Amino acid sequence: MKISIGNDHAGPEYKKAIVEFLQSKGHEIFNHGTDTFESVDYPDFGHPVAYDVESKKAHFGIVICGSGNGIAMTVNKHNGVRAALCWTKEIAELARQHNDANVISIPARFTSIPQAVEMVNTFLNTAFEGGRHANRVDKINCI
Repeated sequence: MKISIGNDHAGPEYKKAIVEFLQSKGHEIFNHGTDTFESVDYPDFGHPVAYDVESKKAHFGIVICGSGNGIAMTVNKHNGVRAALCWTKEIAELARQHNDANVISIPARFTSIPQAVEMVNTFLNTAFEGGRHANRVDKINCI
């Protein structure tokens, strides 16, 4: 699977752990994140992830910032991108099952690295249920 990841200065350690986990599972990674803790602007790292998902270069995206909100707002500006802010594996699972989310947004200041890896694993291994949820997702995409 091809996965795009991006992060700001709040997430280099998270990205490193997630990328190592994903590569150990044989996934191809497009890395758009910073590797330093110097202050940067999250849109500079979120937009490339969104472009990868929007263009279907990547199957899924992962974005990380301090609260997870700013970078989620950024990627959700792109057509066909449905980013879900997740802070538990249960929310990550529901984001995939009910919302067909294709980007997970992780709040680095409110989750641990093991939690983040677990959420990513759950997110990537959960299928969209379709059915009654498909109509709702279609309504998200109508604008």
